[in-house]
Amino acid sequence: MGNRLSKIYTRTGDAGETGLADGRRVPKDHPRIEAMGEIDTLNSQLGLLLAELAEAQARWPDLAELIEVLGPCQHRLFDLGGELAMPEYQALTAAEVARLEAAIDHWNQELGPLEDFIMPGGSRLIALAHLCRSMARTSERRCQQLNAIEPLRAVGLAYLNRLSDLFFVVARLIARRQGCAEILWHAASAPADA
Repeated sequence: MGNRLSKIYTRTGDAGETGLADGRRVPKDHPRIEAMGEIDTLNSQLGLLLAELAEAQARWPDLAELIEVLGPCQHRLFDLGGELAMPEYQALTAAEVARLEAAIDHWNQELGPLEDFIMPGGSRLIALAHLCRSMARTSERRCQQLNAIEPLRAVGLAYLNRLSDLFFVVARLIARRQGCAEILWHAASAPADA
């Protein structure tokens, strides 16, 4: 994939269609384009999280470990987008899924068991990690919608699933390393006359 864009606008999408790398033209709201768009949004949000982590590591040096694990995820998400644009292209491997699982298992040992539901928030970094988690879930849903009509490789679907789990663990780990209390869910009280 050594293509370089010499011109940013092409005018070929003005009529509501876009081209895939295999030469097909599809509507811009095609499930494949929706999936690619959600992955792009997730990648952009991850970029923001990584930038914020880089700034925060001066105050909390232990956050550098998160950058080391999350940084490659941007590239793998770009690979996944490439797989969606070029169905014959295969970049993601089961080793990437295993890498995320290893990080989850390692960090969960530090965190201990989860005993309550956790709300997104507590600090900006925690909220950004939860935003990435929810965007990863949306990306996974869009890919599953596409998978129902045009089967996808299982490794990409597994990667998005583990990535959302990783972001949840990252949010908890940020709270721990920042010394910030997690916000626990409190059920609404039942009305007295119920």
